[in-house]
Amino acid sequence: MDRDTIYIFGHKNPDTDSICSAIGYAELKKKLGVKAQACRLGELNEETKFVLDYFKIPVPQKISNVRRQVSDLDLDIVDKLSPDVSIKIAWQIMEQSNNRTLPIVDDAQKLLGLVSITNITDKYMDVFDYTCISSCGTRIDNILETINGEIEAGNRHNFKTSGKIVVAACMPESYGDYIEKGDIVVVGNRGDSQLKALELGANAIVVTCGFKPEEEVIKKADSYGAVVITTPYDTYTTARLINQSIPVSTIMTADENNNIVKFCINDYIEDIRDSMTKNRYRSYPVLDENGVVLGFISRYHLISHRKKKVILLDHNEKVQTVKGIDEAEIIEIIDHHKVGDLTTASPILFKNEPVGSTSTIIANLYTEKGRRPTPSIAGILCAAIISDTLNFKSPTATDYDKNTAQRLADIAGIDIDEFAEMMFKAGTSFNGKSAAEAFSQDFKTVEIQGYTVGISQITVMGMSAIGDMRDGIISHMENIAAGDTYDLLMVIFVDLKEGLTTLRFASGGISEEIKSDLGGNNHEEDFCYNTIMSRKKDVIPLITNIIEKLQS
Repeated sequence: MDRDTIYIFGHKNPDTDSICSAIGYAELKKKLGVKAQACRLGELNEETKFVLDYFKIPVPQKISNVRRQVSDLDLDIVDKLSPDVSIKIAWQIMEQSNNRTLPIVDDAQKLLGLVSITNITDKYMDVFDYTCISSCGTRIDNILETINGEIEAGNRHNFKTSGKIVVAACMPESYGDYIEKGDIVVVGNRGDSQLKALELGANAIVVTCGFKPEEEVIKKADSYGAVVITTPYDTYTTARLINQSIPVSTIMTADENNNIVKFCINDYIEDIRDSMTKNRYRSYPVLDENGVVLGFISRYHLISHRKKKVILLDHNEKVQTVKGIDEAEIIEIIDHHKVGDLTTASPILFKNEPVGSTSTIIANLYTEKGRRPTPSIAGILCAAIISDTLNFKSPTATDYDKNTAQRLADIAGIDIDEFAEMMFKAGTSFNGKSAAEAFSQDFKTVEIQGYTVGISQITVMGMSAIGDMRDGIISHMENIAAGDTYDLLMVIFVDLKEGLTTLRFASGGISEEIKSDLGGNNHEEDFCYNTIMSRKKDVIPLITNIIEKLQS
């Protein structure tokens, strides 16, 4: 998730209004220059799928939580080194950037290892190994770079380090005791010393103090296939520096066995905190999903993280929203339900209107901001209003909803009644659905006077359309009620064709008290009403009043 993006989403088990209002509001925010993204917290029901497909709108990204992640931190961006870079260059970069640790990466920028100041200093606290330069496969370019050298003779492309480093400080006649074929010999300006070293098979001679080799030496080097290098440094300095030309890959802490503590950009902060406390390293590399190094983090970064910015639509209760909401920054809430239990650290835009659909509010925000929705966006907003108001048959429907929907329908080029019939037919189809899926597709959990109440709403075009699945839905509800999650569990069957509503309660909890207050008895199972009832405006207030009476 992008920390600069504002994420807009509705409630869990999203309905058409929850999805379409989020898409519509995200598009309005973009028109206003805000980086916004519509999201969803669950799977789409058949009705919503039909609406998005009809208007050719992509399905929003699904998110599971908004917990703080490494991506919400300001990473330290550091230089990434190739494995064949010399340790001298690595040291210089560390000094210039004030970074004590640098990542070693391959050509794809994936982590191979880490090199630190400690790695380098430890190397020089050990006994100086003059064979290291060959055993490490040091490139001649590294040597030239490290000692500021220039090639006076020989072919750099044919040069390979194969021997040890020798400082020729004694008489030439004794060189045979310690100069071997393939060695790199550091010499002064004595021509006899230079010639003798070449005769003994030196792979390269390094002439110090800026002296130039004589023509005889150059010719002999060419005849032997050796390289002659000159450096402005004195012999002591050259001997000291030349070992710094070895590649960093030889001293780095390799990640071959996954032995480096590292984090992924999508890791959650709470999950990495314990690891950072346990290991107590100065810094840790951060990788993307493909293993590419993005930067480093330290413990102090955990203090300065940014919260994800979110806008909640069609709900304002914690139980209905995304996981980790306490770790996010809520900047707006737009809803048409009762005020819930969400709190914020600072004042926000809280827009709550007694209308039939959140999409009604969103559509009129376009007008307030002087913007006009595209035909597709107007279409899905209109569809959401039709859905939430059951084509204006619901008691939650207002003239404001109807007028807004008609204006949107004109922009989208649809007939409200014809589209409503198609949409409800698609949405009430149970083909290929299990009883569990039918029960959960429009399910909401609400807190009422300390009781946890779960309410599923199933809309049908005639109860015959649901057939034998009704018994399976009730059986599934009873299985859920057998747990201890809900104090009251119920399903609302809304028959749009007949204009009827049926309430069915699961066993256990406070269901018997609720049924008794409704005028039922132990043999009464279904409570039927000759009208279309709204979960928000009718059922929840009804249950709330009964619970309040029970408590008093």
